[in-house]
Amino acid sequence: MTRTLGLYLHIPFCKSKCAYCDFASWPGRERDMPAYAKRLQNELHMESSPDFLIDTVYIGGGTPSVLPPSLMARILDALRRDYRLAPDAEFSCECNPGTVTREFLSVLKEYGCNRLSMGAQAAQTPLLRMLGRIHVWEDVIRSAELARETGFNNLNLDLMLGLPGQTEKDVAETLKKALALSPTHLSCYGLIVEEGTPMQRRIASGEWRLPEDETERAEYETCREVLAANGFEQYEISNFALPGFACRHNVHCWQRKEYLGFGCAACGFLGNERWQNPPRLDDYLAGKEPEITQIGPEEAMFESVMLGLRMTEGVSLEAFFQMHGKRLEDVYGARLQKPLREGLAVLENGSLRLTRRGMDMQNRVLVELL
Repeated sequence: MTRTLGLYLHIPFCKSKCAYCDFASWPGRERDMPAYAKRLQNELHMESSPDFLIDTVYIGGGTPSVLPPSLMARILDALRRDYRLAPDAEFSCECNPGTVTREFLSVLKEYGCNRLSMGAQAAQTPLLRMLGRIHVWEDVIRSAELARETGFNNLNLDLMLGLPGQTEKDVAETLKKALALSPTHLSCYGLIVEEGTPMQRRIASGEWRLPEDETERAEYETCREVLAANGFEQYEISNFALPGFACRHNVHCWQRKEYLGFGCAACGFLGNERWQNPPRLDDYLAGKEPEITQIGPEEAMFESVMLGLRMTEGVSLEAFFQMHGKRLEDVYGARLQKPLREGLAVLENGSLRLTRRGMDMQNRVLVELL
């Protein structure tokens, strides 16, 4: 029986570590790249099955575009050899301005990649320096031009909100410059200050100060208004796309569809099992086994609601029933009353979804459901 799945590949190498980043990524480990590519090829082969049909591929990091094109070709050759990709599969790869080369993009194109996601973050050089980014906006322009020249017309740009020192005017300027590059998709993420990062330490020391909640909310509203005026549809809390260009891989994750994960720290999800590969690069290279956890029915149902409520279309009541064998209203009926009464959520057209105000207060709704 054919099993339609997503597939994620993690490339954990970077030129430098950003001030806000707590992802599994390491700068200065270029010597480990050949061994990593070999380990990834072996893992792909061991987990393959003729019953798998891959409808989305996502290569993330780290910075995949720092990998030598020859090593990326080996990894993608293993992917193509061992897995069956749907004819219309969405195939995304992350890249960073200042690291993208024509040779790298040509390899991606040769192996079927049809979507790029670029970490642009902000148009202002002082903000980029604070974040620890190695590029300036001119690099974003050049990288976008190079993407077009090599045949990539589906381009996402990641932008960040709520940065220390960032203003609503900065966000508006960044949006204007981003839209001038004709992206099909924009991800506008609010900064999350992770423990143990350089950013967290500087904020804790008082060296950097986060903007007030009202300022960050105004920046977010600027994104909503400007992008709507330019034909972008908001389909998730942080994600906006031109019609037909929503990221299918991410949508599948929010709809709690199954996927395979390969590489250091990568997660996978099949049936009632979730696994994560070793989060440390040395452990992954040494062949340490993944950590496997069982997902109980209560946890699975809450995951469906928690992930689904990130999307503007919400949680399909029919899909919830098909996945869990229970009606969402029966599971959460009493606990739904307060968010519904307060106008944070609505039940309509066969879905439970958050209102615009509810999206700003998602955590509050989830606490009620817990």
